[in-house]
Amino acid sequence: MRNLALLAGVIATLAVCGMGRDAGDAGRTAIGKVIEDQQEAWNRHELAGFMAGYWNSPELTFFSGGHESKGWEAALDRYKKNYQGAGQEMGKLEFANLRIEMLGADAAFVRGEFHLTMPDGKTPHGLFTLVFRKFPEGWKIVHDHSAGE
Repeated sequence: MRNLALLAGVIATLAVCGMGRDAGDAGRTAIGKVIEDQQEAWNRHELAGFMAGYWNSPELTFFSGGHESKGWEAALDRYKKNYQGAGQEMGKLEFANLRIEMLGADAAFVRGEFHLTMPDGKTPHGLFTLVFRKFPEGWKIVHDHSAGE
C-alpha cells in the first residue's frame, strides 16, 4: 500500500512538472510571436503596430541612453522623435540571439540583440532586456532596457 501511495505521488509530481513545462513552452512561443510581430511592424514602418507589444500603461518603464521614460505615451514619443522625426528613418530591424526565460506562468525575462540597417548605411545595434507580463489580452512588455551603439 505504501509503495502504491509513493508511486501515485511520483506520477502526480511528474504530471505537474510536465504541465509547467508545457505552459512555459506556450509562454515562450507567445512571447516570441510578440517580438516577431514587432519586428515585422517596424519593417513596415508601422510604429503603432510595433508599440502594440508594449503594455499600454503609465506604469510601463523604458531605460535607454542613461535615461528612464515612464509610460506608454513617453515610449511612443521617444520612438517618434528618434525614428520618425525630421530627417529620421526607421530603417530595417532585426532581433537576434533571443533568450526567453520564464519566471512563472505570467512573467518572463527576455534578452537579445537588435540590429538596425539604416538607408544611409549606418548600422546601429545593441543589447536589450525585456520583462514581459501575461495579461488577459496576451503577453506585453512591461519593462524595456535597451543599450546600443
